[in-house]
Amino acid sequence: MEDRVRWQSQFIALIALINLILVSFNLSYLSLRDIYLDRLPQLVNIYDPVKGIEPHPDTITYLQTSDRLEQTLAREGWSSHAGELLASLKQQSISIVEENPYLASNKLATFAKLKHRMEYRFQTRSAKEAFSRFWSREYLSQADTATELAFFKRKIRPLLEVNYYRRVNANGMYVDRFWRIDLWFIVFFGIEYLVRTFLVARSKESLSWGNALLRNWYDLLMIIPFWQWLRLVPVTVRLHKSKLFNLEGILTQITHEPAAYLSHRASMFLIVRLLNQSKEVISSGAIADTLLSAEGIMVGEADKVDKIIDRLISLTIFRVLPQVQPDLEELLRYSLKEALKTSELYQTVRGIPGFDNLPTEAIEQLADYLAQTTYDVLSNSYTDAEGKVIFNRLSKNFSRTLKQQVQNKATQSEIQILLSDLLEEWKLNYINNAKQRNPEQTLCETERIEADSGC
Repeated sequence: MEDRVRWQSQFIALIALINLILVSFNLSYLSLRDIYLDRLPQLVNIYDPVKGIEPHPDTITYLQTSDRLEQTLAREGWSSHAGELLASLKQQSISIVEENPYLASNKLATFAKLKHRMEYRFQTRSAKEAFSRFWSREYLSQADTATELAFFKRKIRPLLEVNYYRRVNANGMYVDRFWRIDLWFIVFFGIEYLVRTFLVARSKESLSWGNALLRNWYDLLMIIPFWQWLRLVPVTVRLHKSKLFNLEGILTQITHEPAAYLSHRASMFLIVRLLNQSKEVISSGAIADTLLSAEGIMVGEADKVDKIIDRLISLTIFRVLPQVQPDLEELLRYSLKEALKTSELYQTVRGIPGFDNLPTEAIEQLADYLAQTTYDVLSNSYTDAEGKVIFNRLSKNFSRTLKQQVQNKATQSEIQILLSDLLEEWKLNYINNAKQRNPEQTLCETERIEADSGC
């Protein structure tokens, strides 16, 4: 089943690729027609009618007249008929220079090249004068006629042959019958789009057909008859999904640098916007109102501040105090020593024989006792039912007092200024650090992590 689905996906992707190639050929045909005419004249004969292209009557008549002149000279020499043909070519040359038949094919550069070659041949700035001298019996008879006609065939004739006339329809638009070819693809992909989205909608209960159509909106580019170059998007998606060709490496390289710098810009924008909004919330006092007020939208339990305080007390007693107990004992020893050293009792006891080291030993034991007792009292009181009540009362009084103090305008203003300055420092430091980092290195690191993790 999976093989059949993959085969169908690849087959449709191949048809889409063929359509894209035809569209590209049609869109580029006019600009590349000169190359096709030189290398693949049979292709031009086949496709010119599709684009409504016909040989331009003026240039075709001009070339046919030059061919008759060459044949007449070879058969009759400088006869009266050859003179008539020379006069006709001279008049046609003047008409071409004056009327510019290259306007219809938009080949102004070719027309300029045509005049420039004739002017350079006779060292003059007038194309009319150059053509008139070239198609004169005096010039051709005095010069090497074969050489001059060879110059015309090699340098001038190709510029005349590439010119064409393109038909227009009743609406004044150029005739382009490519729609007759493209219509078959449009119908095919239109039906395929409707059927595929309908089957996707049926396979997913939560997805309606309309939403399935919108979700695959890019496939609509395959069925619109204009802006055909946009079909590159759905064709690339189809080729990538069907795995008809491995485009992963190509897409990675194509999107590497744009993705790096876009993500860099987006992350800077998001961070700066987040910090700015945080500053606005802090400066307006909204965060203090949210923490201290019970009104407004609530998520979860109401007394979040009390819960946080209770959690911090629990962590302090059961996790923090056991870790800092040695430091607490050392601090108590030092404090007791300093306090007793300055007391009269210490000086008196120290002067009694045999009691020199007694104060020191007593201080050590007292400090150890106080540190252990402090931890035991806090721990037992917090776990004991009656002690818990006392702690709850302490917590509530602490929370109420903290709220009262935080509600003080001077305190709020000071905290807001400090937090606002802190966020401003974060923002400036982030921007400065971001400037010093190459976003492409970050993207390469991300791609390397995804490759190592098998993403």
